[in-house]
Amino acid sequence: MNALIIRNARLDDTRDLATLYIENGRFVDALSRDITTCETLDLEGRLLLPGLIETHIHLDKACIMQRCQLQAGTLAEAVQQTRAAKAEFTEQDVYERGRQVLDKAILQGTTHMRTHVELDPQIGLIGFKAIRRLQADYAWAITLEICVFPQEGMLNNPGTEALLRYGLENGATVLGGCPYTDSDPLAQIDRLFELAMEYDCDLDMHLDFDLNPEGMTIEHVARCTEQHDWAGRVTVGHVTKLSALPMETLIGLGIRLAEAGVQVTCLPSTDLFLTGREHFHNKPRGVAPLAHLHACGVTCSVSTNNIGNPFTPYGDASLVRQANLFANVSQMGTAAELLQCMAWVSSESARMLRLKDYGLTPGCNADFIVFDAPSPAAVIAEISAPLMGYKHGKRTFERPQGRLLLPG
Repeated sequence: MNALIIRNARLDDTRDLATLYIENGRFVDALSRDITTCETLDLEGRLLLPGLIETHIHLDKACIMQRCQLQAGTLAEAVQQTRAAKAEFTEQDVYERGRQVLDKAILQGTTHMRTHVELDPQIGLIGFKAIRRLQADYAWAITLEICVFPQEGMLNNPGTEALLRYGLENGATVLGGCPYTDSDPLAQIDRLFELAMEYDCDLDMHLDFDLNPEGMTIEHVARCTEQHDWAGRVTVGHVTKLSALPMETLIGLGIRLAEAGVQVTCLPSTDLFLTGREHFHNKPRGVAPLAHLHACGVTCSVSTNNIGNPFTPYGDASLVRQANLFANVSQMGTAAELLQCMAWVSSESARMLRLKDYGLTPGCNADFIVFDAPSPAAVIAEISAPLMGYKHGKRTFERPQGRLLLPG
């Protein structure tokens, strides 16, 4: 059996150094006697953290900006432009664009990812088949979890449910939703819960994506979560309407979500780019107020959503950068607050996705990354890039440190 001993690793902002042992892809208390080969990694006091977790991204429609014409910069335009581009997608095209993002994500320290894949009669199974291939081909470096969802509507789009069923029966483990694109948003939510019960799968919905506090559907999601006893298995993404609520109303809703077991993902890059365009002065920030929701007991995460398309024309797949962006917008600057932002791309994300064996303790999967930074909070504050990463105890990437070439 193969093993790895990690020496002089720093696990937090103290000066204490630790030795960790890895055997058969997991952290262990001590190595077995029947170990045949053993490597040693001396980190010389560098910071070691569990791998980062992407809870919400769209690999199938990434990197298509050159095929689109961005003018209004609105959600409606993004949906329309992507729909037009999607008509020309091929399986190999989706695979190659998804591969570009996965390469970047791995180099940025992501070891687990939930990707949302669109299924509808227009695209059929083209995107799904490509992502399934990526799931297998990249298992050496990243665990890819597939969430199938109806971007173009479900009840108003005959044939979509059959495709979603196919996805759940052929490798997808999460069911998504996009109620605001449906002819009957609440009915879509109801149907999604019925399907989740049938397939015993988690739910992850795009929800309440604008800055008008009226017409919120999140209360209906909370009610359905309680009705079906699905606490901890329901996540809602975007929910930018929450940023338009008065404090007292938000806290009341936050407590309601915590009690129901509904989780919230903020997608700061997309949410900032698409919302608030009708305002010139006093422009709203328009991101879900995670700090207040977290204080109410809601499990939260920060994630990327889109890269290089009309929903988000930029991005480098760095979750550290997304956490830093959220910290800036939400004015979170203390060490404790920055540490919380780190948790929203790591430990809290693991809780949201119900990942077992995440962390650095014996029994956990040996998925970890190394930084040349004084603390986890500093990683977020300085947008530090990881120096190296491991998946199941095997190195997946390394990044040489920059070197100043001083005169003389």
